Amino acid sequence: MGYERIVAVYDSNAKAKDAARALESSGFSSSEISFIHRDSLSDKDVHDGNLWQRLFGRVVSDSESTSYNRALQSGGTILSMRAKDTEVPRAMKILDAHERLDLNERSTTTAAGHPTSGAKADARDEVLRLVEEQLDLGKRQVETGRSRIRYFVVEKPVESQITLHEEHLEISRRAVTDATLPRDLDWKDKTIEVIETSEQPVVTKTARITEEVVISRRGSDRVQTIRDTVRRQQVEVERVPGDIKKAA
Repeated sequence: MGYERIVAVYDSNAKAKDAARALESSGFSSSEISFIHRDSLSDKDVHDGNLWQRLFGRVVSDSESTSYNRALQSGGTILSMRAKDTEVPRAMKILDAHERLDLNERSTTTAAGHPTSGAKADARDEVLRLVEEQLDLGKRQVETGRSRIRYFVVEKPVESQITLHEEHLEISRRAVTDATLPRDLDWKDKTIEVIETSEQPVVTKTARITEEVVISRRGSDRVQTIRDTVRRQQVEVERVPGDIKKAA
């Protein structure tokens, strides 16, 4: 899901504020809404050719930039907001309900009312307004794929050698011929226990980290050329001779 930048122009700051309050009441975040008016810009900003492109994050045509500057000079306010692309129609409906200015219509009317030749338009003149489409480019983020990383436990057979010690009982007999041994012997029955021992392996396991897997994202930019068509109205004047009847 992507986001789009919406720009609306109002002839007064009060109307722009009313539109912003209506947007907030409808669920749009106030942090995504900003205002631009003459007092918020310096003279340097007003004459900066890239001002609107920096503020709106998109390419702004010369005619559109001129319309924005003219709206500010006449005391208007520009409302800029960021909305999800699926919410753009709902936001535009709210903005239009608060008398948003149509800059294309305004610039055409101004041009018709002030001809470049300097001549005043006669009240009987018929004015034809020619419409031209402009290509506005925006960006939205889409999912192009995903990677699934799974880690799991496997077992493998291992072997190791260990030396084990054992002790076993060995009994042997030998003859005694020494006459100096004691003659008083104990003739009582006795039982003697001798312990035999052997070692057995004891296996314990310890875990240690042997490797790290680093998961990171690497971004890159690419330039894509957008090719499309825009419509433009033109006027063609054809002189048609009148039908002159000869006198009888």
